[in-house]
Amino acid sequence: METSMGKVAIAIVIVVIVRWGWKVLNWAWFKPKKLEKWLRNEGYNGNSYKFVFGDMIEFAKMVKQGRAEPIPITHDFTSYALPFDHHIITKYGDKSFIWLGPNPRMYIRDPELIKEILSKPDEFKKPHPEPFRDSIIGGLLVTEGHKWTKHRKIINPAFHIQNLKIMFKAISSSCSDMVHKWELLTAESGSTEVDVWPYIDNLAGEVISRTAFGSSYEEGRKIFKIQKEQIDLIFQMLFMLHLPGRRFIPTKANIKFKQNRQELKSVLMSIINKRKKAIEGGEGNFDDLLGILLQSNFKEIEENGVGMSMDEVIEECKLFYIAGSDTTSNLIVWTMVCLSLHHEWQARAREEILQVFGTQELDFEGLKNLKILTMILHEVLRLYPPVIMLSRATTKETKLGNMMIPPGMQLALAMIHINHDREIWGEDVNEFKPERFSEGVLNATYLKGPTSFFPFSYGPRVCIGQNFAMAEAKATIAMILQRFSFELSQSYKHAPFPVFTMPPQFGVHLIIRNIT
Repeated sequence: METSMGKVAIAIVIVVIVRWGWKVLNWAWFKPKKLEKWLRNEGYNGNSYKFVFGDMIEFAKMVKQGRAEPIPITHDFTSYALPFDHHIITKYGDKSFIWLGPNPRMYIRDPELIKEILSKPDEFKKPHPEPFRDSIIGGLLVTEGHKWTKHRKIINPAFHIQNLKIMFKAISSSCSDMVHKWELLTAESGSTEVDVWPYIDNLAGEVISRTAFGSSYEEGRKIFKIQKEQIDLIFQMLFMLHLPGRRFIPTKANIKFKQNRQELKSVLMSIINKRKKAIEGGEGNFDDLLGILLQSNFKEIEENGVGMSMDEVIEECKLFYIAGSDTTSNLIVWTMVCLSLHHEWQARAREEILQVFGTQELDFEGLKNLKILTMILHEVLRLYPPVIMLSRATTKETKLGNMMIPPGMQLALAMIHINHDREIWGEDVNEFKPERFSEGVLNATYLKGPTSFFPFSYGPRVCIGQNFAMAEAKATIAMILQRFSFELSQSYKHAPFPVFTMPPQFGVHLIIRNIT
């Protein structure tokens, strides 16, 4: 009897080992090779699949090398910003793919196919898991289906125009603080050399701290600092991001990353709990993103019985920070670089701002009259998109154009390639020409369709905070131009290299002159 039981136990163990062994082997070899065969049959080309790692070792090496050095000043920098992708596309053509570990990612550059993908979020979903993204942010950016619909409904009120008008006071206050610091720097001689990037980066963090957390914005600064460090740590772990179980590998970066994640959760939970108690006691306010979000969430729970959990509110607050600060600071700083290179547009923008506001305080309603500045910001978004690539994936066999894409395929929508495509924008594609947008975005892109320019994504999942970002960028540039002129310093190093967004790797050293 005991012998029989022992044999049964051994048989069960063997079955389990074989079953899991097959799953691992399928994940690490058979499935990738099957997807590779499909890609090549469809006319896509790329490196042959390498067991488990794919292209990640070469990818990480080229990214590390790319970050180390600046490039000559040019708006044509896609080969620098995406060195490995550029290498693959140059080698294999537009219809190419790379390996993120055992997962193939095919490039989609046809605006019509991109429009189809972004118009069908239930068929072309965010890749899950996606180690780089999931390590830093969550919330509305990564949720799908019914959960996304519920979260979007709850969060929507925070970005209504009326609430943006209320938050504009916080934006103006933060801008004024930064401008005052620059006035002190130029007080003696009238001009000075300054790296404006830390100021603008801190400004964006200050704005999102104040608009998201109101009176708790000092605590909010801790979130800003932690998330910046998390992004740096991710790059230290880039080569192993797509390895299974990589979070258990006890490297210094991995250990610090886990500690930061816990601290971030603790800080956010403390802020949210304080606000919830204040609201429940009749003392809370609803004039910031957190207050509006909690009020909307309470309403959802009252009406439908289920709202967002504490963990989900925390994830949305993390998203406020990374999406709300990094993307806007990138837009502002690259606008200053472009206006430093193209003084005629700096002068035109300043003249318009002085016509609309004079030297007086800005107001939200007046921003819509800044037509030239809007053209400039759109051209900067085209040349220097804060997010240079969107990713989608198939979970089942899905039709796209004339292809039937198998499940498990990642799709790279490389907006930076589209924004710098000569066939779409003409031979002057890499020149700074805001007049492209003189008749608005729709007229600028009508020949090639709306997804030839989609800095805030497109379709049902278009960025909920785009009006907030544009209002902050307009207000900041307008306030700077009211008081200063600026040009590139000789010590400026051009290095638009993507991290999560695309910050200047070596800062932005400018000569600023007080003109008031």
